[in-house]
Amino acid sequence: DGHLMEVEERLKDQARAAEDRAQLERIGARVLGRTKGFGKLILFGEHFVVYKVPALVGAVAAYTDCECEVSTSGTPGVEVIDNRPAVPHYKIKKKDEGDVAIGLVLKHFGLDTEKKYSVKLTFGGDLTCVSGIGASAAQVVALSRALSYELPRPMTEDEINAAGYEGEKGYHGTPSGIDNTAATFGGLLRFQRTEGDPIFVKKQIKEPIRIVYASTGITASTTEVVGDVRAKKEADPAWFDGLLQKYCAIVAKAESAIDEADLVTLGKLMDENHLLCQELTVSCKELDDLVLAARSAGAIGAKMSGTGRGGLMLALTPTEESQNAVQAALEKLAPQVWTTMLA
Repeated sequence: DGHLMEVEERLKDQARAAEDRAQLERIGARVLGRTKGFGKLILFGEHFVVYKVPALVGAVAAYTDCECEVSTSGTPGVEVIDNRPAVPHYKIKKKDEGDVAIGLVLKHFGLDTEKKYSVKLTFGGDLTCVSGIGASAAQVVALSRALSYELPRPMTEDEINAAGYEGEKGYHGTPSGIDNTAATFGGLLRFQRTEGDPIFVKKQIKEPIRIVYASTGITASTTEVVGDVRAKKEADPAWFDGLLQKYCAIVAKAESAIDEADLVTLGKLMDENHLLCQELTVSCKELDDLVLAARSAGAIGAKMSGTGRGGLMLALTPTEESQNAVQAALEKLAPQVWTTMLA
């Protein structure tokens, strides 16, 4: 009898422990759920957006999250554990910029990690870090959300976005603000820089937009490529202005196509935007090859997305069948291929 009771008690203890574990996991998942920063794809406007014209950007479903521990009892400093999935060499190449970005966010929150605070950060999530997906913005927005929760310091979405923008300066020098805005708010946005605060409008989409996106496996430095475009603009203002005018016409039509759920027109405009990127010299053979392969496999539009000279391209696929066909075609050429829906 005593033995039976002992077994029953042991089983009850195990069940209680399992329940406690499950509860902790639920709490953990809920906390991490509050720290998400989304990845993004620029649909229209890379490089031109820097010069205060509108761009259209879609947040992807994949995200970075962040767990954060702040204390005044440990040795001051920052420990970063980076468990984000990434393309080869991405994290090594971006580490110095990332350290600066994290430092800028901590400073924005008033945390002096040289003298007072010990901070431990663990980054995770399912967003694969690759040039063009806005991984840096997803990281600093996730960090800002985690700090807001941990300290605690309740913040509005606009305040989270502003903290993310500070962090983006570590990666981009003078960021456009487009990546942190998409990382914070999600959805499909029209974004425009001004002399003051940027203007962004969340677009309503009638039908989900199916996208396939693929990596060239090349990590480019945004700061370098943006600087190179600026040098070309300064060397030949008339040439750049001509491209800018063409782009403004494309993005206006693209916004109308999104409003009217006219995917065929949207696809053609993506093709035209890619041509402008080629003229800007920010595309490359690897991107062009993937764009052509996607169109051959049934994409109704395809273009590079983001910084260029490597990084990502995206393809517009109207149906699940075409999305699968384009994904299969790109997987033969690209080291990584993903699908998403803009909704």
